[in-house]
Amino acid sequence: MTEGAGIPDGDLPDGLTAAEAGMWQAFRNGSVYDLSSGDTIVDDPHGGHPWGDERTIRARIICWLLLDGPPALAGRVSSLKLVGVRISGTMELAGGTVVPYVEMRGCRFDREILLPEARFTTVRLVDCAVPRLEAARVHTEGDLHLPRCRFHNGVRLTDAHIGTDLLLNQAIVYRDRSGRSIAGDGMNVGQDLQAEMLESHGELSLRGANIGVSLSLRGARLVNPYTRLALNAPQLTVGRTLYLTPAGVGSPLLSGRTPARGTRIQRFECQGGVRLDDGRFGDAVDLERARFTFTGEQELSLRRVQTPELRFLGERPERGGVVLSGAKVVNLMDRADAWPGPGLLHMGGFSYENLVPRGPFPLERRLEWVAAATAEYNPEPYERLATVLRAGGEDEDAREVLLAKQRRRRETLPLAAKLWGYAQDWMVAYGYRPGRAAVWMAVLWAASSVAFTYAEHPPLKGGEHPTWNPALFALDLLLPVIDLGQAGFWQLSGGWQWLAAAMILLGWVLATTVAAGATRLLRRS
Repeated sequence: MTEGAGIPDGDLPDGLTAAEAGMWQAFRNGSVYDLSSGDTIVDDPHGGHPWGDERTIRARIICWLLLDGPPALAGRVSSLKLVGVRISGTMELAGGTVVPYVEMRGCRFDREILLPEARFTTVRLVDCAVPRLEAARVHTEGDLHLPRCRFHNGVRLTDAHIGTDLLLNQAIVYRDRSGRSIAGDGMNVGQDLQAEMLESHGELSLRGANIGVSLSLRGARLVNPYTRLALNAPQLTVGRTLYLTPAGVGSPLLSGRTPARGTRIQRFECQGGVRLDDGRFGDAVDLERARFTFTGEQELSLRRVQTPELRFLGERPERGGVVLSGAKVVNLMDRADAWPGPGLLHMGGFSYENLVPRGPFPLERRLEWVAAATAEYNPEPYERLATVLRAGGEDEDAREVLLAKQRRRRETLPLAAKLWGYAQDWMVAYGYRPGRAAVWMAVLWAASSVAFTYAEHPPLKGGEHPTWNPALFALDLLLPVIDLGQAGFWQLSGGWQWLAAAMILLGWVLATTVAAGATRLLRRS
């Protein structure tokens, strides 16, 4: 037990127990007041071993010290530093202003902590057992640390203002009566919110929260089988990066870093829906190796999210959906096996400027990715992908994407238009492969030139015709608009007349298709 040297007994209030008197003296001295036994099993605040009166302090005496405590000893700074203490009664500081530094380690609270609208410098509760923390609109100039604590009926931090960091690393939080584990709606954190390896049993709600630097949920496990959402954070603003990534296990030095190879890691896991709609992230949203377990009605919703980089590198969810409708991203970093299958991906209005695939992602798989996002034909995802590929200098791939768009569109057309589409595709690939038209033209010209060599060709008017030239005659039929001075001077009959008609028709088909394709290409340019 830490000393309380130099304080006469007469300075102590009446009615204090021995444990409380020792705390009073340690407070004036600014020293740690440790009531732990030294036995790790007995001292576990989350265990079942009872703590007697010798380790018990009334909550109202703590509140008295913090709100209206005695002055510090000469040359000391008063502070409350408790270790291994059982706090009986409700610790109620609602609306109060607490100047002394507060730190409690390995303590056990019998009843909830009430801090609504209270003001602190810095508060640290480390490895404490707390029934519930009620701290709506609490204000701290410095940190609020709650690592390794267990909250059996939730934490409420709505509209709280944390001056620097909020730490929830390795905390375990169970839901309250409303189904929420942590209610942090409207919360403002000056720097980082670290909740690495957090266990949340219920809805983690951060609606409209503002995080100054980064929000780290590395290695966290969010479980909510009770309602639809495990993470509910629409309109969340993060100055830099949101991390839903693995955490290294076993070394405090790994906090806030990407685990090195060979390190035992704990993935971010979420059993329940995730809602990040309308979020704003200054650097990135990182989903590397994240694991989502959804029901058929749940989804990872990133509607209208804005971020310079989206790292979509998690495991493919087997059920549920991924929604990126209206999101705006500069760099999309992804893997082919991270995206869900057809009907589970929605990307209407999804805008990205660069594709940065991690690992092989061939164009065929990219087209499957677009098709998976469009249960019904929608040209927008195809055109966005083609624009990005063309901007990256991949013109051939961009044409393949636009060709795939036309083929997808064809399936929505009436029968006659569909047949015309098949003809365009077969002959010149909707104009996106103009070389095919030249091949067809050459083949038809060569075949018809040979055929017309054997055709009977009496002139329409004697003495007013050029010299018969089968090759020029065939070319004159194939090329619409252009007149080579052969087709209008000879009279064909029977099958030759039908062959000439077919040549004219094929020429128009080829010319029209090439012109349509060229128009599309020019329009995209």
